[in-house]
Amino acid sequence: MFILNQHNSIANQFLLELRDVQKQEDRLRFRNNLERLGEILAYEISKKLIYKSQTISTPLKNTSVQTLSEQPVLISILRAAIPFFQGFINYFDQADSGFIGAIRKSSESNPEISVDLNYLAAPLVEDKEVIIVDPMLATGKSLLAGLNELRKNGKPKKVHIASVIAAPEGIDYIRNNLDIPYQFWTCALDEKLNPKAYIVPGLGDAGDLSFGPKM
Repeated sequence: MFILNQHNSIANQFLLELRDVQKQEDRLRFRNNLERLGEILAYEISKKLIYKSQTISTPLKNTSVQTLSEQPVLISILRAAIPFFQGFINYFDQADSGFIGAIRKSSESNPEISVDLNYLAAPLVEDKEVIIVDPMLATGKSLLAGLNELRKNGKPKKVHIASVIAAPEGIDYIRNNLDIPYQFWTCALDEKLNPKAYIVPGLGDAGDLSFGPKM
C-alpha cells in the first residue's frame, strides 16, 4: 500500500488546503488541488507499470527510451472523482477511460449503507491494468460495487485503487472481498469512519466541495 503523506513533499501542502475549512470555500482551488494530487499519484503508479524499449531519432542520432508497453485503463467514480480523474488523464493522456455512476444511500430508518449503480460507460478491461479513481475511500462498498459492474467488460489483470483519503474500514472491506490482484494508492490513510460513514478527520463531501450541494 502506497501512502503519499508518509513522505515529505509539496503534496502535503495540497492535502492541507483540501482539508482546511476556510480554503475549501474556494471551489477552483479545491478542484485544482484534487487534480494536482491525481497527477502525483498517476506518476507514482506509473513506476509500477510494464515498460518496453523504443528507439527514436533525435536531430543528432538514434537513442532508446523506456516507454509504457500498454496504457492502463482509467475508471472514474462519478461525480466526486472528476477533478481527481483529470490529474490522471493529464499524465496517461492516451489511455482508454470509463465512468461509473454510484450513489450511496442510507436513511435514519435504515442506516446500513447501500449502493445504487445507475451508469456505466467503460471499455473492455480484459487482462488490462486498471486504475480506478475515487477521491474518498470510505466504506469501500461503492468502489467494490463499481468494480463488480465493470467486470461485465472483462477481468482486469490488476487493479490500482487510487484515492485522496482512505479509511481503514474501506481498506479492510476491499481486502476481504476483492478476488483479483490489486494495490492501494492513497494520499492519506485517516483514523476511522464516523457513525454516518464519513471519514474522520477527512475533508467533508468532495463532490459538494467541488461542484456545490446536491438536492
